[in-house]
Amino acid sequence: MAGALPPICILAGGKGTRLGAIVDETPKPLVEVAGAPFLRHQLALLASHGAERIVLSVGYLGELIEAGIGDGADLGLDITYVYDSPRLDGTAGAIRNCLPQLGDRFMVLYGDTYLRIDYRAVDAAHLASGQPALMTVLRNEGAWDTSNVIYDDGIVVAYDKRAPTPEMHWIDYGLGVLTAEAMAVRPDASDLADLYTDLAQDGRLAGYLADQRFYEIGTPDALAETDRFLRALT
Repeated sequence: MAGALPPICILAGGKGTRLGAIVDETPKPLVEVAGAPFLRHQLALLASHGAERIVLSVGYLGELIEAGIGDGADLGLDITYVYDSPRLDGTAGAIRNCLPQLGDRFMVLYGDTYLRIDYRAVDAAHLASGQPALMTVLRNEGAWDTSNVIYDDGIVVAYDKRAPTPEMHWIDYGLGVLTAEAMAVRPDASDLADLYTDLAQDGRLAGYLADQRFYEIGTPDALAETDRFLRALT
């Protein structure tokens, strides 16, 4: 039987303001999609790929997420909740808050994405790379969002979310593998993107090529599209 995945950190602390009134009283991970809270779909997918330990980084209405999702036992998961501090820690800061529960190596993804990828293969690719971090990437050509990655044969050569260049044909897919060593590269970074940028510049960011598009719920249009996709699976 294949081994379990490393712990997975899900960043679920944002307010989801682009969804408007939908999230006035409901945190984005609990927005109903295809008849269930979106986070339930995401967690079930992770469990099917061998996830066991989940660390949920929560902030806005986080107590509702904890009450609604629980400890994960019904999905075969062990879920721990870590609450954002009152200050704005950003995505990298949120991960640092979770490090005591995550250990030396872990996966990280966002709480509004549904990623169809071989998670065990991603894990194995990171171990084989010898690098402190790995980013999954998708050949994008501007299709789903602005391309922001240069990728070449298992390495993220460059990554820049803020000032992408025409040479960037791939996009950050939204799943990464990080180590405590990687987190120490930019101990002051608040945004995970800044950490990835520095790791790529140093030649220390492995890459894994995804072959299926991502689904997400960040905007009303994306939410409707993801709802249709997930309903078609049932």
